[in-house]
Amino acid sequence: MRDEERDVDPNDGRDETVNERMDRNWNELLQEMRVTQTGTQILSGFLLTIAFQPTFGGLPGFDKAIYLFLVLAATVTTALALAPVHLHRSLFRRHSKPALVQTGHLLLRAALLGLALVMTGAVLLIFDVATHDRSLALTAAVAVAALLGALGMLPRILRMDRVQARLERAAR
Repeated sequence: MRDEERDVDPNDGRDETVNERMDRNWNELLQEMRVTQTGTQILSGFLLTIAFQPTFGGLPGFDKAIYLFLVLAATVTTALALAPVHLHRSLFRRHSKPALVQTGHLLLRAALLGLALVMTGAVLLIFDVATHDRSLALTAAVAVAALLGALGMLPRILRMDRVQARLERAAR
């Protein structure tokens, strides 16, 4: 079985060719990328403006180190979120849709992880600057737990056969 046919459920009720499925998957991926790209670009833009604020020079070294890490992480995350678009342009009309869909999927997952990291770091930075109390870094740990739950555990839970069967029955 070819790679692009592995994800096919013959009982899902769809009658589509591999090309039609790849087009559908690519379109779904594009919708997800639009949301992620907007979020990463807004967060990156926000972070870039912080260094030009008058009070930035007075921040302690810890906060400046977190800030610089966040700028780098946001830049990499934005690049990961934009990379599938560049790949599409580079591979356009080269009959590479299955590779494009799979690579775009992996890049978008990496961008989502990067976005979770940047959001968590931003919570840490904001709470540290606002309160000058590093013990509130626990708030960042709560943010990490929430993000891991939403991005990591929720998909695993939904993949469980028992839950999936219940959802399918409820949809009927």
